[in-house]
Amino acid sequence: MFSYRHAFHAGNHADVLKHLALVAVLRHLAGKEAALALLDSHAGAGLYRLDGDYAATSGEAADGVLRLLQAPAGQRAEWPQAVRDYLEVLAGFNPGGGHRVYPGSPFLMQRLARPQDRIKLFEMHPTDARTLQANVAQLEAGRQVQVLREDGFEGVRRFLPPPSRRGLLLCDPSYELKSDYGRVADLLAMALQRFPTGTYLIWYPLIARNEAHILPRRLKTVAARAGKPWLHATLTVKAARQPAAPAAAAAATGERARRPGLPASGVFVVNPPYTLHGLLAPALPFLAQTLGQDKHAASTLERSPA
Repeated sequence: MFSYRHAFHAGNHADVLKHLALVAVLRHLAGKEAALALLDSHAGAGLYRLDGDYAATSGEAADGVLRLLQAPAGQRAEWPQAVRDYLEVLAGFNPGGGHRVYPGSPFLMQRLARPQDRIKLFEMHPTDARTLQANVAQLEAGRQVQVLREDGFEGVRRFLPPPSRRGLLLCDPSYELKSDYGRVADLLAMALQRFPTGTYLIWYPLIARNEAHILPRRLKTVAARAGKPWLHATLTVKAARQPAAPAAAAAATGERARRPGLPASGVFVVNPPYTLHGLLAPALPFLAQTLGQDKHAASTLERSPA
């Protein structure tokens, strides 16, 4: 149950999609003075080293955020606003330049939070929970950030609705277990019943598993039954099935064999900020073009009927 470690995947194309959307949502929500409750149901370790052993093993960041970060500054100035906003936040974690540190969603939340906002981070993996606690301690954020070593699917319940009646819940489990897909839909239904005006951002992998393709349909149904608007975005960087590289060829070049990696992912947002669609509309095709690995790279963006 605890085999998944996000450090292997930090900064990949799925992180780019998820965190770009998260930054866009947080910046909008911070436009009002009232306090925000920010909940992360599966927080991970919080901070990651892109030059560390885990990231080097997978190499996924090289085809993800590093493609963006290593582009010339003059070129980035012409990119879509949502992409530039995302990169601006990332730059704050590497003040001396370079691209060594990549922030997970807990640290993006903390960086964009105001003094009146409160952050609850849930993480069950023993090692990641300890690392997250140590990373958060360096922030000296006091009571603003709380790390809870418990099941986020269940733990978020007692914080809904928040006292301020304003909040964001990010849900992005590893989906190692097939049951996670159903638990995500159940979590959304429960959350909308307890806190119907909250904003909910759900990330999921698009893989060759029925549950992954059924999930967005289930989420649409949950949102529709609650009478809430939704937005659904996907980013595909390559074909779902990749031909295996001959072992002899890999040996001849001295390269280590790597797993095919995730081909696509999606984010589903309930009660999205009205600005989100306009920000993602130009950003998604740009990401598909920039991060695409083959001719199958593509993006989609849809929202609930008016």
